[in-house]
Amino acid sequence: MTERAPRRPRVLHFVTGGFSGGATQVAIQLVNAGRDGGRVEPLLALRRKRRTDPARIAELEAAGTPLRVVPGWSHAATILALVRLCRAFRPDVLVAHGFSEHLWGRYAGLLAGLPHLVHVEHNTRERYTRWRLAQTRWLARRTSRIVGCSEGVRRVLLDMGMPAERTVAIPNGIRLAPFEDAGAHPLAARTPGLVMVSRLSKQKDHPTLLRAVALLRARGLRPPVLLAGAGKARHRAPLERLASELGLDGQVRFLGLCRNVPELLMTHRVAVLATHYEGMPLALIEGMAAGCAVVGSAVPGVREVIDHEGDGLLVPEADPAALADALERLLRNDALAARLGAAAREKAVSEYGRERMNARYEALCLELAAGPPFAAT
Repeated sequence: MTERAPRRPRVLHFVTGGFSGGATQVAIQLVNAGRDGGRVEPLLALRRKRRTDPARIAELEAAGTPLRVVPGWSHAATILALVRLCRAFRPDVLVAHGFSEHLWGRYAGLLAGLPHLVHVEHNTRERYTRWRLAQTRWLARRTSRIVGCSEGVRRVLLDMGMPAERTVAIPNGIRLAPFEDAGAHPLAARTPGLVMVSRLSKQKDHPTLLRAVALLRARGLRPPVLLAGAGKARHRAPLERLASELGLDGQVRFLGLCRNVPELLMTHRVAVLATHYEGMPLALIEGMAAGCAVVGSAVPGVREVIDHEGDGLLVPEADPAALADALERLLRNDALAARLGAAAREKAVSEYGRERMNARYEALCLELAAGPPFAAT
């Protein structure tokens, strides 16, 4: 009689279906890695948003990503649908990504009687009211692990009162394959221009970048500036007006959502991330993997990635003059730009590949699934 193979541990990843943030992309990657690796049986649960693009859902399904979509028109509807999904799928571990999905996901996991819950925080600054912070602390006593997507995020979680013995950092990672040809694009041969890849939102500091570029014009430098990333009209329109007021028409291009980001980065000299806060800046890491000289705002999340003067430059947040100074150095000094770009690429390849991130999450889920159900503290 043939013995039946033991059931693989089941892992349910729950995240917003907005697709604009890094949390969704990380969750998708972890589910696909679990599907391909064969050690766990994964499933992706997306919370439907008003801006959820059906075409993106169809793309994932066509690519073989195991997924379900749950309603998002109210928190109660989300929780009830997720409870039903949990009872049908019976995951050993539920991984709830991002704010505020980590609340609704863990409530559903508790109602469904799941053995292990994992909360993943993807940013250093979220809209925690006093009530939501109280909920987060209550849920933390019933959560097996709390994960920050960078060391900076882990420290923020500890400051919020999360249990130190169960709060860990697992840095996010990127796909390195699209950047394999970076060495074929030496920095000196690239367009001496700037690329900033990020959505247009209050979190990102495009105004400071535009003002820095205007300062460069007064110094005789007019690098082309590519802003790659989608955003709502209420965020894009003021930026377009500011660029026009600063006399940057024709120099700054708003590209919207781009499918050729690796190509843009590997053919330009400098990757910039002007921002007010970050969890783990994947777009900046992609710039590093592309061999760009990188400049970032010195905020938590970015500070953990860039070694100032070692593999990139850090500048004070919301300081156009300081950002202009850093950009001028990289545009005028080929040797400096090439040294920093090479060091940045080496760090991205060695420390921030998705395979490393995937392995750490898989090890965490396997460890939890092999142990007894978590007992509330």
